[in-house]
Amino acid sequence: MGSVTSPDPLAPRLPSPLHGIRDDRFARRGVRLLLKRDDLVHPELVGNKWRKLAPNIAAARGRPLVTFGGAYSNHLRATAAAGRLLGLPTTGVVRGQELADRPLNPSLARCAADGMRLHFVDRTTYRRKNEPATLAAILRAAGAEGAYVVPEGGSNVEAVRGCRALGEELRGHADLVAVACGTGGTLAGLAAGLAPAQRALGVPVLRGGFLEAAVQTLQEEAFGARSGTWSLADRFHCGGYARTTPDLLAFAQDFEQRHGLPVERLYVAKLLYGLLTLAEEGAFARGTTIAAVVTGRPDPEGGR
Repeated sequence: MGSVTSPDPLAPRLPSPLHGIRDDRFARRGVRLLLKRDDLVHPELVGNKWRKLAPNIAAARGRPLVTFGGAYSNHLRATAAAGRLLGLPTTGVVRGQELADRPLNPSLARCAADGMRLHFVDRTTYRRKNEPATLAAILRAAGAEGAYVVPEGGSNVEAVRGCRALGEELRGHADLVAVACGTGGTLAGLAAGLAPAQRALGVPVLRGGFLEAAVQTLQEEAFGARSGTWSLADRFHCGGYARTTPDLLAFAQDFEQRHGLPVERLYVAKLLYGLLTLAEEGAFARGTTIAAVVTGRPDPEGGR
């Protein structure tokens, strides 16, 4: 008998579904809203996490993976899940040495359950992790020398080129494509994949105003120059990463009830809340079609 090839555990559902929804708040402004359901791409590597990790895993060529994140990092959880599915060793370098002596929160506990070794570093060292000497010291201390390094949030040249396919899937379907942004890799690739007449809008979930330069740098590294028409709406971070406000939470709950869609609070809620605010302010011309990229779903264990 011939050998049977095992199915690829990272095989995605592509293209991800694109659904129109009827929301009177957008409709009365003459705006049509579509949802690009990237949360359905893969059951465990959700949305842009699959799009960014898959090309990095291919580049690793079977080497162990090491990556970086905070205590509630979606990226750490996705990397740990990928390691479990593929049988690859993974190491997560976690911001905050003080966390080493505390019980693991649900997010980090999920990483550990998936086989990820967690290495905690102090915040000063973490901020310098991109410096070659500091990175080398971190890898030695973590026992991860020789591992393939995936940057925080998964945003690098491989990831940006992988996310270009997201823009290509949306060609001809919307005037404006909007996505929530953490490290900027998804926006950088998405914008490059859109048709010339389309625009991309990023809604940062972190404060600090650093993302404009970060996205441009990623595009220059991946494509040689700034690519596509894109901009940022940077006033909907609600105080920073993992921060929410009563208004945001109320909006997310109401959106869920209106449309039967579970709304992830740290990224997707801020994106949709920002789009509605802009629509009500008249930022979009009547007749505009907006595609909002749903990059994640609520975490049943962490409640986020």
